[in-house]
Amino acid sequence: MKHAFIFPGQGSQFPGMGKGLYENSAFAKKLFEQANEIAGFRISDVMFSGSEEELKQTQVTQPAIFLHSVIAFKGIENNKPDMVAGHSLGEFSALVANGVLSFEDGLKLVSVRAEAMQHACVKVPSTMAAVLGLADEKVEAICAEVQQETGEIVVPANYNCPGQLVISGSVRGVEVACERLKAAGAKRALLLPVGGAFHSPLMASAKEELKQAIDKTTFYNPTCPIYQNVAAKAVVAKDEIKKNLIDQLTGAVRWTQSVQAMITDGASQFTEIGPGKVLQGLVQKIDKAMQVSGVN
Repeated sequence: MKHAFIFPGQGSQFPGMGKGLYENSAFAKKLFEQANEIAGFRISDVMFSGSEEELKQTQVTQPAIFLHSVIAFKGIENNKPDMVAGHSLGEFSALVANGVLSFEDGLKLVSVRAEAMQHACVKVPSTMAAVLGLADEKVEAICAEVQQETGEIVVPANYNCPGQLVISGSVRGVEVACERLKAAGAKRALLLPVGGAFHSPLMASAKEELKQAIDKTTFYNPTCPIYQNVAAKAVVAKDEIKKNLIDQLTGAVRWTQSVQAMITDGASQFTEIGPGKVLQGLVQKIDKAMQVSGVN
């Protein structure tokens, strides 16, 4: 009977996020003000009263979700998970929860990552699409086929749960793949309103920026294992954690496989910490027997 804490990624933001935490806790207020100083602008104002459009900007979204998640985590009385995981960006929140990163260093790295990904998005027009109702193997095969035939980049990016896979790549690559996936029987192959091809080779330029920042950051020994997106297994070695964080920018988020590994290793209870309920739904689709709850 192990308790897993899981942390959401980009897409779970909403206007007004974190405002209740700020108003009801002096400790939370202090952390938000500290974050405003580190960020160099009042990110709390954008979170509490910014529009959906303002919150969608990658350089705002990522630190905002990290802040909401970590501050909510620090407000839990018994915040001692047996294991942690985060979806994409959520991996940084998870690393604060298991003691590998300090709050300040986590926020600085997330800010660097967001800026680096934004820069990469500007270089090549690129996008992502959600594919529903098709086996992972079929999606993988069609992506490989499109790449081979067209020379365009299109790869599986997020293995969210059985029958739900997000693909990522150049605009043309993703569009051609979507047509073929629908022809192959996908219920839907839907372009997503994102700024670029996250978790694909088109993020290669962002890796170097993030690597330089990670190399200068102190990583501590974890209090419990993290199940990282690219590894989909328990990781406790600091050097391996660093490498996986960097590789995640161009590698797939293997969420289905990570949750399955946590269940195999004894997890029976999952608590999502941060904005939204997306991960609770995904865990239940992966295994209905799991107990899920949320703290936001």
